[in-house]
Amino acid sequence: MPTRRLVLAAPMLARPGRARAAAWPEDRPVEIIIPYPPSGGVDTMARVVLNHVAPRIPGFRYAVTNRPGAGGQIGFEATFNAAPDGYTLGAVTNNAMHGHAIERHPRYRPEDFTFIANITDDPGAFFADATSPLRTLRDFQAAAKAAPEALGVGTSGIGTDDHLLLMGFEDVAGVRLIHVPYAGTAPQLRDLLGGRLPVGAFNMGEGITLLREGKIRCLGQAGEARWSAAPDVPTFRDQGFDLLGGSARGLAGPPAMPPEITARLVNAFRDAMADPAYIAEADKLGLPIRPLVGEAYRQMMAEDYARLRALWQRRPWKEG
Repeated sequence: MPTRRLVLAAPMLARPGRARAAAWPEDRPVEIIIPYPPSGGVDTMARVVLNHVAPRIPGFRYAVTNRPGAGGQIGFEATFNAAPDGYTLGAVTNNAMHGHAIERHPRYRPEDFTFIANITDDPGAFFADATSPLRTLRDFQAAAKAAPEALGVGTSGIGTDDHLLLMGFEDVAGVRLIHVPYAGTAPQLRDLLGGRLPVGAFNMGEGITLLREGKIRCLGQAGEARWSAAPDVPTFRDQGFDLLGGSARGLAGPPAMPPEITARLVNAFRDAMADPAYIAEADKLGLPIRPLVGEAYRQMMAEDYARLRALWQRRPWKEG
């Protein structure tokens, strides 16, 4: 009897990796690393979509781990350097993840992640107080040309997607503005509503509530198309400014994940994001969805990375 047990056990011990791969995802919960604090936009995005993905993969369970710090760099590094066995995925964002790789020397390479699915793309936008004389981007451009380097524009800090949108607008509009960096959107909103800041740059998802309440006015949104939650707000391109900006957020894994596991995840995310129940929940929560999976997501991120590297060559944003 002991000899028989040893013979049966030997093949299992000789191929532990294959046994684990075959069992995915039933061995243990999949860890989802969120590089920002709980309850923020990235955290909400991940939890909502995962609730719709989980039932589509038999045995799939997940546990969220928030790993904030260094503007997301700590969490990005944790995902990138995890074992590529399908048991660790992480939330990634375009501007922060790419920007850190351009400014610093993080322990990850943006192009080498295993890209699963882009979930949301929250368009950047310029906002003014509801009583402001500025109503459109053309008004904003004219005011900036009349008073060069006199109009202040708030952002959530140097190198953020808000700041990059500001620099992009300066280029396409032929103006120079005063950059006013804040530690987040909340203090920026305080000064915008208090009349101490002429224009604020932040995401549509962050401004939609105040916009609906009539407390602020959106001069233009920088998405490819008008967000369905704000169909009356023209895009930058609608107004003659060829500029896109915002924060794309999705899920990725470490490099070299097994193709069969990646394919199961990609298919599950594709199906989940097409589900009317998910679309309704995302709309209720004010999540501007932009479903992209697999290769399409990888290509979008590669193009964004190239665009930011080109911008850095022209105007390194660490200089303010």
